[in-house]
Amino acid sequence: MRQTTYTVSGMTCEHCVASVTEEVSELEGVTDVAVDLPTGAVTVTSTAPVDEARVRAAVEEAGYHLSAA
Repeated sequence: MRQTTYTVSGMTCEHCVASVTEEVSELEGVTDVAVDLPTGAVTVTSTAPVDEARVRAAVEEAGYHLSAA
């Protein structure tokens, strides 16, 4: 298992957390997504490395922005 933490900007509520979690969870190989709303940290657990561009696209599909990896 691999864990990678990203910073997502624009999240302000639990609905935001649910949206990001849902979109990122759909990526192939992702087994868990943990979001810390106050810091914007999104930790992705996966069976293999997940391309940052795919994570960025999923976060943007949810309506937010990947700030940094």
